[in-house]
Amino acid sequence: MRYAETGYNLEIDLTRGNIEKVATDPRDTELYLGGLGTNAKILWDRVPPEVEPFSPDNLLIFSTGLLCGTPATGANRTVISTISPQTLLMAFSMMGGFFAPELKYAGYDKIILRGKSPNLVYLWINNDKVEIRDARHLQGKGALETAALIREELKEPKAQVAAIGLAGENRVYYASIEQGRSSASRLGVGAVMGDKGLKAIAVRGTKDIYIARPDEFMELCNEVLEYIQIRADNPIRGVPPIIAGIGSPQEMAIYDEEWHTTNFAWGNARYRRKDFWTEEVEKKWRETQESVITRQISCYNCPMKCGAIINYPGLPTYMMKCYSKLTYAMASMTDLDFDFRIAQRATEYGVDAFSTPQTMAFAVELYEAGILTDEDMPGFPSDNEERFYWLLDKIVRREGIGDVLANGTYWAAQHIGKGAEAYAHNTIKKHEQLPLKLGMLNPVYFLMYSTGEKINITQIEGQFPQAPFPKREQREEFVKDWIQVPDEKFKQYFLDWEPRGENSNPYYPTPEIASEIVDWQERMHYIDDTLGMCAGLSSFPLKPPYHIHNYPKFVSSGTGIDMDEAGLTEVARRNRNLVRAVNIRRGMRKQDEKPPQDHWKKRFPDLEAKLLETYYEFKGWNREGIPTKETLEKLGLGYVSEDFLKRGILTDNEGTPSKEASAEKEKK
Repeated sequence: MRYAETGYNLEIDLTRGNIEKVATDPRDTELYLGGLGTNAKILWDRVPPEVEPFSPDNLLIFSTGLLCGTPATGANRTVISTISPQTLLMAFSMMGGFFAPELKYAGYDKIILRGKSPNLVYLWINNDKVEIRDARHLQGKGALETAALIREELKEPKAQVAAIGLAGENRVYYASIEQGRSSASRLGVGAVMGDKGLKAIAVRGTKDIYIARPDEFMELCNEVLEYIQIRADNPIRGVPPIIAGIGSPQEMAIYDEEWHTTNFAWGNARYRRKDFWTEEVEKKWRETQESVITRQISCYNCPMKCGAIINYPGLPTYMMKCYSKLTYAMASMTDLDFDFRIAQRATEYGVDAFSTPQTMAFAVELYEAGILTDEDMPGFPSDNEERFYWLLDKIVRREGIGDVLANGTYWAAQHIGKGAEAYAHNTIKKHEQLPLKLGMLNPVYFLMYSTGEKINITQIEGQFPQAPFPKREQREEFVKDWIQVPDEKFKQYFLDWEPRGENSNPYYPTPEIASEIVDWQERMHYIDDTLGMCAGLSSFPLKPPYHIHNYPKFVSSGTGIDMDEAGLTEVARRNRNLVRAVNIRRGMRKQDEKPPQDHWKKRFPDLEAKLLETYYEFKGWNREGIPTKETLEKLGLGYVSEDFLKRGILTDNEGTPSKEASAEKEKK
């Protein structure tokens, strides 16, 4: 018997209409655990680097995490992996809600999709009964509308539905997959779903999940719930209220304009605070938020209400969570009222709430600079708000200039030329980032932005504070009950972190210390992403209930696999290096690892070069950021090093090309 997981994947060939239930190898669970880890192994094994994102040979994987569906609080993440049309690298985008647990209860750990359907279809999974159904009547429908129509059609109101909107159907590079209470938004997973001709997946499951040692597991769950209550009663002092508790940043529950205008200094943020922000305006924004939120909501088996049901007068109801609350307002230089209105349409279209507003703002900037003209954008409105609606509609339909903008700011700038490249200023590896403009370079954040395989800062950072506390006594108070650190030395690192002025060189944390902090934060995210745990309860917030000390107990009691801190750390590093290996094999190199040029006001090229060099060495990678043969073999990834040697990506111990690579070169 398999514990915590079902031991079966659902393999769907959309070209042939073939459906298979396939048993999985328990050895893969021991090595990679599940979720992101086993997704990466499947992509490595079955998607060669020559495969393009919109090829029938590209896979689209919907994966539950190892602990999804168990009583573990917050274990509800679906990890969706594919090759991104935007970055041409591995994409892994996560969504919460109820989809992953429902899939587990239907009897499957993953859905692996390949091929392309000749007609638009949707997938209906009802325990052991799996059907590919005609979805042509759903073509052009909104993502949330589609979910409602499918539930009605199936006469199954409890079915969990993940669907794409018009953006996914038209392969917009930043199309999302919407799932009611959550979405997989980043890196274009919705575009790949649309390319495969799949409108939606509906799932209903009523089976059981077995736990190896249930009494021990439930005791651990109760400890987590008790700690969550303690943290709720004792918010962290010295940080903004929006991140003082746990869960995703409480954008929906707390109104904190100072947080938005100091930490999100992009678009109209600084303008709002410095030039026209008044008590009257702030009151209006607060009233807007309070008037449209019907109620706070949470994901499966989680007490943290991080999202909210938005009911704007005259518009269909939708869900909003976290940072998307302000991204459209920041891009359009307008207000919260406009953000809530346009976000509803964007959610139905199924687009990412970070890339989309930035791409639209990029187009407006090019128009105002004369790089795009009325000839490029016939009928472009003069009204600011109408411009953004106009652009959104054009993008999701790929009409006119929208066909260019639908590929994101990087690819659009390359196509437009005429200096447009200078306006695509917030991308890493061709992917739009969280809209931040800050002052001093932060060594830790430089490394996370530059080297994270997620290519999305909110899925890399966490646990270590974003900035030093002003006074040492505040830092001393913070570290007193900081039990989550993997080693006591991190407490000292924080105690020694002094605030610095605008004119000071940011040489602390040092490259060595910054590398250790980033490694810790990455480790926790990779553990979460393989277990299906919400980052809001583990890797992202300060002092979370799940951390490196209690996770091994959950894995051991849940699965029966003997696990300790060292073993779990090794799994996280194995998965981290395997995801990187997929990207390295697809061409990613050191030259790609750099944050946006104008992200920080003050930059230090020599320090940045030293940071990368030190971090690579710390991780066991060579000067190009490629994991060495020794590192790979130590982690049980010898098959990766063999492939790298054959391709000439790595060389042998003497520093010359391997025999296999030389022979292959001679053949060519």
